[in-house]
Amino acid sequence: MPDTDNLVLALPKGRILKEVMPIVRGAGIEPEPAFDDPKSRALRFKTNIANLDIVRVRSFDVATFVAFGAAHLGVAGNDVLMEFDFPEIYAPLDLGIGYCRMAVAEPVELSAEDDPSRWSHVRVATKYPAITARHFAARGVQAECIKLNGAMELAPKLGLCRRIVDLVSTGDTLRANGLVEVEQIAEITSRLAVNRAALKTRPEEITHWIDRFREVLDARPS
Repeated sequence: MPDTDNLVLALPKGRILKEVMPIVRGAGIEPEPAFDDPKSRALRFKTNIANLDIVRVRSFDVATFVAFGAAHLGVAGNDVLMEFDFPEIYAPLDLGIGYCRMAVAEPVELSAEDDPSRWSHVRVATKYPAITARHFAARGVQAECIKLNGAMELAPKLGLCRRIVDLVSTGDTLRANGLVEVEQIAEITSRLAVNRAALKTRPEEITHWIDRFREVLDARPS
């Protein structure tokens, strides 16, 4: 568990951080000034709440920090929650941010004559082998998943595979690399993730912050 008695909230670096901070601040949490300093190399920050700290980690790592108790709460995309399927995590709130979709894509020239409903075996490059394998298994398709952590769009061009599974927002990156979506696997948003053990051992504190985040979401215009 964390090295102090303070609650720890894990937030993702990058684009999602900008989207989640209005919610965090709306819940009454204000991090120390160093948090907004682009020159700061710090990863853990105090807040205006005496017993609450924030850690800033890679988006893919938030769920791991929460699952293993290094953080009590966190903000994680349901792509990560689906991929790792940690039983230690309870995700009570969809924050409605970070929207994108997980999709299967292939070269435009292949899609012109391809019929996904007739696939029996596919080789796919993806950052999400577990989700990909489950998706295709449910369709009766055998999936050979090649794990990549980035530059997914290069895989078909370089002959590694013919298809990829990746997150898609605008689709601009796919188009720029001659790819097109052919199947959607899931819609993705960011969720409030809670360590189940912490919820049992510190129920009043954890429930308080779940309720505060819920109040912020409920106050948003519909």
